[in-house]
Amino acid sequence: MAEKPKVLVVDDKASMRDMLGMALTAKGMDVTQAENGEKALAAAKAAKFDAIVSDLKMPKLDGLGLLRALSEQGEPPPFIMITAHGSVKDAVEAMALGAADFMEKPFELAEFEFKVERAIEENRGETAATGKPGGDEALPGLIGSSPQLLEVADIVKRAARSTVPVLILGESGTGKELVARAVHDLSPRAAQPFVAVHAGALAAGVLESELFGHEKGAFTGADAQRKGRFETANSGSLFLDELGEIPQTTQVKLLRVLQDKTFERVGGSEQMRTDVRLVCATNRNLREMVKQGDFREDLFYRVNVVTVTMPPLRERTGDIPKLVAHFLGKEGSTVSVPGDVMARLQGYHWPGNVRELENVIRRCLALATGDAMRVEDLPPEMLEATRLPPGEEPAQGLVGDLERIERNSLLNALEETGWNVSRAARILGVGRTALQYKMKKYGLKKPA
Repeated sequence: MAEKPKVLVVDDKASMRDMLGMALTAKGMDVTQAENGEKALAAAKAAKFDAIVSDLKMPKLDGLGLLRALSEQGEPPPFIMITAHGSVKDAVEAMALGAADFMEKPFELAEFEFKVERAIEENRGETAATGKPGGDEALPGLIGSSPQLLEVADIVKRAARSTVPVLILGESGTGKELVARAVHDLSPRAAQPFVAVHAGALAAGVLESELFGHEKGAFTGADAQRKGRFETANSGSLFLDELGEIPQTTQVKLLRVLQDKTFERVGGSEQMRTDVRLVCATNRNLREMVKQGDFREDLFYRVNVVTVTMPPLRERTGDIPKLVAHFLGKEGSTVSVPGDVMARLQGYHWPGNVRELENVIRRCLALATGDAMRVEDLPPEMLEATRLPPGEEPAQGLVGDLERIERNSLLNALEETGWNVSRAARILGVGRTALQYKMKKYGLKKPA
């Protein structure tokens, strides 16, 4: 039987310690309590913990001081900081010091339990023991068995059990909407509506009406009352794609829904209530947008409770044969794929990701003159990008270059963070499990 996870809960308020402690105990964890940073530091010296949950503001030694002290003694266990509303700056500093996560009061216990469970599992390496997080099965609609994709599946399956917001990051064409649907389909809300809104395709005024609805006469052409997506998705899930395209005026209203679960229709004054699980996606760098003042910092931390990062296709080229077979089956084709064609497919950098691969397969099938795909039927830009000097094996040189670039990127991030795996993973924009797998693949070890 696996040993119970040991968690240290640190807060100067006994009521908060007891509440969090009872929640974690109910989840099968062994909880130790400390009323300030000094006592927590003594407890951490006397026993090994799988995770530490600490309030930020405490007498004697606060949460940041505790985290600094633990870091000076070596890499601490996953550290989750609890901050008061509006303490985003302190939370950012905590993350820079190596905190695994932070939570802003008030928060839901389900969100708290999920974050602690995830931090413990990642730190123990339970999902990375075989290099295949969460087993061999990915998510419905997601084809492949690469470690990166299986890590996505693992996070989604665990996050789906709760009602916390999920933020899906990744380039265009990586399958973000498929992941959003999986979050809904694997959740207790699966029988309720799944509603999708693509924010980037709508003007600001139209987007607000689409999200919140409008009253009759609210604007020219509003000849009847109309329900918005937050109403139609009530008790279900709302997928908001292209989150980074939402204007700041709408961001304010979205933040209100997340905080209070209330909104008003455009042109109306009645407060409407909604119970929606929000799943967002973007291909933009929201952290950079926050720094530039283009995206609200408080909204970012509200939607960024559970983050799923979709790997680009160039980072999981081993899945390409399975994807090709899937797309051929989807088209009802029995055309074969010779080795030289597959080498070109696996050696290409795929800026359009899986969506681009599907289009390339459809093109080749349309141009095929026999029972096999041909190199000459591939798009010109692919032929140019994968052209190699005479005598080299197809695509191997490109794959080698990509691996060298990836290894150097990993090494730079690890050295920059003093080989702190959690911080390096955040810099690289990958999960801790995926980074551990890559370190093993490239033989990267902390210098003695």
